[in-house]
Amino acid sequence: MAQHLEGDWLELATVGGSLIRVLKSAHPRARRLRLTITPQGARVTYPVGTHPAQVSAFLRTHAEWLEQKLDELHLIVEPLPPLRVGYPCSFPLRGETMSLDWAEGPYPKIEAQAEGLTLVIPRPHTRALPIARGLLASHLESLIRRDVSRWLAGYVPLLGLAPTSLRIRPMKSLWGSLDTRDRINLDLSLALAPPAALRYVLVHELCHLKVRNHSPRFWNQVENLLPGWREQRDWLRQHGAMLKAELDRLVDDMAD
Repeated sequence: MAQHLEGDWLELATVGGSLIRVLKSAHPRARRLRLTITPQGARVTYPVGTHPAQVSAFLRTHAEWLEQKLDELHLIVEPLPPLRVGYPCSFPLRGETMSLDWAEGPYPKIEAQAEGLTLVIPRPHTRALPIARGLLASHLESLIRRDVSRWLAGYVPLLGLAPTSLRIRPMKSLWGSLDTRDRINLDLSLALAPPAALRYVLVHELCHLKVRNHSPRFWNQVENLLPGWREQRDWLRQHGAMLKAELDRLVDDMAD
């Protein structure tokens, strides 16, 4: 793998002939090297004072993972129009294109209709946009929790294992994860995807309760719980960048 340094960027030429650009970012509070993938590209963060050779070696070690994640996201370059108070727009919700409208009322709330959502915002509108983003984030989380609670009731007895808790939040590069405390984390943007895609991510993380790696045994477990999972995985690979960009537009920089 060849490397070319250009300002704050590293360019990695893979054996397949593709070129990956990685933004370098020294951070005063960083304790280790870390790779993150967003709809805007790849970034490597590292402690101040890290030798460039260490950064290069770190990227070489993770090059295959990096290429795979970028491919899964199908990075897009067309920016979405920003969310503006009082201006209706369309957005994906549970795999369907829905309308997002605005109204005035005595207190902030979301009204759900068959064709979409209405954000009810009281006057004055000085903090209307942050209020609207908070309402949207809460509503999307409630949709995921509703589906997940129903599915868990069926999958937990089959597995004989259960997660300790469920955390739903914007995630920059992942769809889900299982931490060392057996807590499942799910990406908030999955509320925008078809429920079948959300179910696949849930099953994926549930199977990690039994198998902590991605060995054939793990994928056999996924197949047992969710035949046809590959279709949902491929859907997320194709539409992942769009979902994460849409969530970023709706809830802005709430992702950590």
